[in-house]
Order: sequence, then C-alpha cells, then structure tokens
Amino acid sequence: MKIKEGFELRTICGEAIIVAHGIENIDFSKIISLNESAAYLWRKVEGQDFDAPMLARLLTEEYEVDEATALRDAQKMINDWQAAGLIA
Repeated sequence: MKIKEGFELRTICGEAIIVAHGIENIDFSKIISLNESAAYLWRKVEGQDFDAPMLARLLTEEYEVDEATALRDAQKMINDWQAAGLIA
C-alpha cells in the first residue's frame, strides 16, 4: 500500500489534519484528523510502500506496545485509511 498522491499531513491548531490537494481528492463532507500515533506512522511511510507488519514494527519501536497489539492497531489503521480513500 501507499498513501495516494494529493494528501498531505498538516498541523493546524495543534491537531494533525489530512489536507487534500487536487479536485479529485476534495470531499468537503469530512475532515480527517489523526491522533499522535497515526500521524507518526503517516510521516514515517509518506512516499513509500508499507503494510501492516511494517506499521506494527514502527509502533513497537516508538511506543511501549506489544507486537500483537501493534499489529492489530496497524491493520485497523490501514482499514480506516482505505475506507477514507487515503491509500491505494
């Protein structure tokens, strides 16, 4: 998987927000906000291919979380990002 072109992570008023560029990515019906760990992962994988095990490894390196929990959380995040149309 990879983050789709036209999406950028920005910090607005202290909150991590995904901003869309280009007419094909604009959907004014929702704002996509990321928590600290999701924003960390976004920054780490921007511009490269990734999968759930890679995200889980990044989580265990940065946070005090066991491997099984990290993998479960990584897969949920991928599902959420896919549902929002952020990754392909």
